[in-house]
Amino acid sequence: MKYTSVKVAKFIRRPNRFIAHVIVDNKEEIVHVKNTGRCREILQEGTTVILEEAKTSMRKTKYSIIAAYKGDVLINIDSQIPNMVVYHGIKEGKIKEIPYVTKLSKEIVYGNSRFDLYFETKDQKGFIEVKGVTLETEGIAMFPDAPTQRGCKHIYEMIKAVEEGYAGFIFFLIQMKGIKYFTPYELRDPDFAKALKLAIEKGVTVLAYDSIVYEDEITIGTPVEVRY
Repeated sequence: MKYTSVKVAKFIRRPNRFIAHVIVDNKEEIVHVKNTGRCREILQEGTTVILEEAKTSMRKTKYSIIAAYKGDVLINIDSQIPNMVVYHGIKEGKIKEIPYVTKLSKEIVYGNSRFDLYFETKDQKGFIEVKGVTLETEGIAMFPDAPTQRGCKHIYEMIKAVEEGYAGFIFFLIQMKGIKYFTPYELRDPDFAKALKLAIEKGVTVLAYDSIVYEDEITIGTPVEVRY
């Protein structure tokens, strides 16, 4: 996925989940943060961040933070992008576990949840729930970075879908390269880790892929080992 207009800036501070202060073009600017997660290990004072310029002048903020450097690693933190990356990855045949798709739809309601993707192949119908991963420690990617009741709800709904004959996938898109393996962050959210383990036992497929990240682009990468 390509961003049309980006700029490099320096991060100063983040007073709340939605906005941050940065230095861009030698002046301080208030910008939108395209991720309501904590991102504390990424968004630190002095960090180099990548901004996307708004396509409309009607917005209160001219820019949004879409990525940041953690050392030499560029991490895309745009929480709106993982669904699109996985969607196009499937369309382009780059996700080997979901091949030969004849139908692919976004935002499909099932039960009390809205899954990110619905797909059909010659042999099966199924749902895909996509989770963007930005938290990394010593090459280990983890999710979530904060407790998520909504995430647990999606997992239990996916289990129900599998029990009713659908294929079910929980897809963790790691928004960076250089990852050794992925694991649920049990210390941060034991309920999510428990739900994910149950899902695997019940036949839900859990996948993790990394991403190829540039300052103005992110695309699907390669499979990453899942440990649980």
